[in-house]
Amino acid sequence: MPGSLLVAGTTSDAGKSVVTSGICRLLSRAGVKVAPFKAQNMSNNSMVTAAGAEIGRAQWIQSIAAGAEPEPAMNPVLLKPSSDRRSHVVVMGEPAGRLEAGEYAGGRAHLAEAAYAAYDDLRSRFDVVVCEGAGGVAEINLRAWDYVNLGLAQHDSMPTIVVADIDRGGVFAQLYGSLALLDAADQRLIAGFVINKFRGDVTLLSPGTTELERLTGRSVLGILPWQHGLWMDSEDAVAIDQRPTPRDAADALRVAVLAFPRISNFTDVDALSLEPDVDVRFVSRPEDVDAADLVILPGTRSTLGDLAWARDRGLDEAVRRFAASGRHVLGVCGGAQMLGSSIVDPVGVEGDSGVVADGLGLLDITTEFATDKALAVVEGRHDGHAVRGYVIHHGRIRRGDRSAPFLDGARSDNVHGTMWHGSLESDDFRRAVLADAARAAGRTTFAPDPSLSFEQARIDRLDVLADLIDEHIGLDPLMQLVEHGPPPGLPHIQAGVR
Repeated sequence: MPGSLLVAGTTSDAGKSVVTSGICRLLSRAGVKVAPFKAQNMSNNSMVTAAGAEIGRAQWIQSIAAGAEPEPAMNPVLLKPSSDRRSHVVVMGEPAGRLEAGEYAGGRAHLAEAAYAAYDDLRSRFDVVVCEGAGGVAEINLRAWDYVNLGLAQHDSMPTIVVADIDRGGVFAQLYGSLALLDAADQRLIAGFVINKFRGDVTLLSPGTTELERLTGRSVLGILPWQHGLWMDSEDAVAIDQRPTPRDAADALRVAVLAFPRISNFTDVDALSLEPDVDVRFVSRPEDVDAADLVILPGTRSTLGDLAWARDRGLDEAVRRFAASGRHVLGVCGGAQMLGSSIVDPVGVEGDSGVVADGLGLLDITTEFATDKALAVVEGRHDGHAVRGYVIHHGRIRRGDRSAPFLDGARSDNVHGTMWHGSLESDDFRRAVLADAARAAGRTTFAPDPSLSFEQARIDRLDVLADLIDEHIGLDPLMQLVEHGPPPGLPHIQAGVR
């Protein structure tokens, strides 16, 4: 019965996650029992399954697209960068130590074993497994240890399609060069190409696609058009700049989100971005904080480091000044911890053990890091509104008498801090937060959209993706690859030889 497919890319952020999500949704709508898979993810934007396992956000969304229950086998290895040279490792949903930069190439054999075992498990339980690669498909410096791209494809003779982002320029060179750099065995698995984010008259590409097909012997399976205002729950911080702005930003409620260098779970504000009269901006200057109506301190993988970053830029004083004006401040997880009086890391979760830092002093809470990580899906109520979210944190907070409880965190007048990610996706709660912030900022004409359902908006986006894949690639060609593998007799292209 069927098989699997690898969606690789010429670069990071070429559209692999989006294409994989669309394929999963298309197959699911056709009645195929499908699961997503990414052998190794590197992202600080993660999600918690119902069973309390941590996986990459993209695989969680892809499982929703596939109509499958999210599980750790869908993303068996997750690397969460805490600095430029160190990542925290999550294996099958649980913390599993650290990986230093020098270990990245040759020190991952045990991770590869875990990834292959998870893939084989999914393959035994689902009709089709749609795999997402990582980075660029032709990262030949890492090929000897690869288990995410063609190393994974070789594990099960997997047909591979390569996605290129035309917005980056040089799309034909991206595709031809990526193929030509691979050895003959890997090239045999490259079944075709997809060009992503095209704008304009598609016939203008025809001379190029025809020549590319002649030179490589591979088909351009589809050209996906740019879809304005469509984005998925992302994992890459580069996607922050791709979020939509309101139709009339000048009249919108202005939300400033501190753009921490190690920002995590920034999808917490996606629900705000969908509100038609809310303008969400990621900011790093005090003047942008001063001009806002609501300030959000988001999650971070390096609370102490990002707190120091904020201080270096005067953002700490800007947030204090903003709170003193009576306008609302919301901190989430690491952002909430920063709003407290002190942060202590006695076990070295974020670096050297024993580090103590003063917080902003806006909430009566203290934070102490623990070795074990809290992972759970949570539900509750606030001011009569149902709230659902999830927790991912090492920091344990202790609330003093001068702050009231707020979603496992604390609040004091107009300053709120919660340890719950995803709470703003709860529609009634989000509307209450926005209405309260608007009143405090004197925005008397603002009212949140009473009809917006974030959950339905997410499903609608997945269906738009599936429609795009169906129209511009097609279900039948994809199933042909899944069932029969790469076309036989694909030519070997030598680098530098035309």
